[in-house]
Amino acid sequence: MDAPDPLIYIVDPAPDTMQAIGHLLRAEGMTVCEFASSAAFLSAHDPQAAGCAVVDIGMPGLDGLTLERAVVFVSGDGDVGQGVRAMKAGAVDFLTKPCEAAELVGAVRRALERDARERAVRCELARIRARLDSLTRRERQVLRHVVAGRLNKQIASDLGIAEKTIKVHRARAMEKMGAGSLAQLVREMLELDAGAVFGDQYADLRSANESA
Repeated sequence: MDAPDPLIYIVDPAPDTMQAIGHLLRAEGMTVCEFASSAAFLSAHDPQAAGCAVVDIGMPGLDGLTLERAVVFVSGDGDVGQGVRAMKAGAVDFLTKPCEAAELVGAVRRALERDARERAVRCELARIRARLDSLTRRERQVLRHVVAGRLNKQIASDLGIAEKTIKVHRARAMEKMGAGSLAQLVREMLELDAGAVFGDQYADLRSANESA
């Protein structure tokens, strides 16, 4: 089943601006939803849905939006201070009205790319966490020792159980985690602890999620 197209939320109190942005993005083949107030947007906004938002920076009640999704802020007065604060808050871009078409489309595409990347990472971390939760208490104990670089004999001594039992728990933990190697297992555990995916894995994650 194909995933739904990402949705671009446009939140702007000026009808002409809102409609112009919507028309431009629709012409680029994007799916758009328009809102003239913060309240209307917040009542319809689904943080779990793929997409991004183009928001007038003067809209009230949306200070924490960048924590939930990728945002492009636009402003009618070009206040440099506003732009700095927006970028520090995590905005993808800050544009001054009237926005150049190519500039706005480029910013929205970058926002969609960030959204896809962040969702792929969250999906991968959730996968690792779910597999870790499937381990028994003893398997998790052994796993933590393995990731720390301890040998089977050392783990057996630490936990007070037979080395052959450690080997069984280790094999089961590796199987449940879906790890093809110790290096992969260590990397995934470090990723889970850090809340991030390391290396150049984003393309692989995105392809896997899109084909799921």
